[in-house]
Amino acid sequence: MPKSKRDRPVTLSKTKKKGREHKECIVNGIREAVDRYSSVYVFSFENMRNIKFKEFRQQFRHNGKFFLGSNKVMQVALGRSAEDEARSGIYKVSKLLRGDTGLLVTDMPKEEVESLFNAYEDSDYSRTGSIAVETVELKEGPLEQFTHEMEPLLRKLEMPVRLNKGTVELVADFVVCEEGKPLSPKSAHILRLLRMKMATFKLNLLCRWSPSDFELYREDLSDVETS
Repeated sequence: MPKSKRDRPVTLSKTKKKGREHKECIVNGIREAVDRYSSVYVFSFENMRNIKFKEFRQQFRHNGKFFLGSNKVMQVALGRSAEDEARSGIYKVSKLLRGDTGLLVTDMPKEEVESLFNAYEDSDYSRTGSIAVETVELKEGPLEQFTHEMEPLLRKLEMPVRLNKGTVELVADFVVCEEGKPLSPKSAHILRLLRMKMATFKLNLLCRWSPSDFELYREDLSDVETS
């Protein structure tokens, strides 16, 4: 029997080398972008949706670049202190690369960037593990939004339902999710069936750097300038 390709050994040194080369490529890409473009922004994101983000990025395709990934790698590219920073004062930017954050490097006027970020917001279905923003409870009685063919699926999702003359009916009150608690796979599925979008994909600017100034967009981040 021929050996499966999956069984072929891969030396750890090769995987480490590829990982190192990939990181170096990102670092060099960020440094080249910082040299080329006039402003650098750090932004945070909530409920990231790749397709939606790709659409948002298109607005900067002619005069900017986005970087998402390892915060540590991006910090190395910019510099973590005044001694190793890529440009004067840019190490302050790296201090804000924590959690769900990314970089935008662009020549677009500041007012346009702020307008695009502030205006962008998109609702979507919540995923398993995300926190419910409200309690959803269905009352006993007919569920006319569901067809009779869906009754087996609803029972599989542990909803107390039955068919009554071709109509799906709840035989008892049912709590789909509770505010402040993580969604189970079944809860997330039911919310989708109910067409209830609880997640909001948002992008929030944290700071802007240019060769002439550094600006924070939130007062609670002011310690960055003094650190």
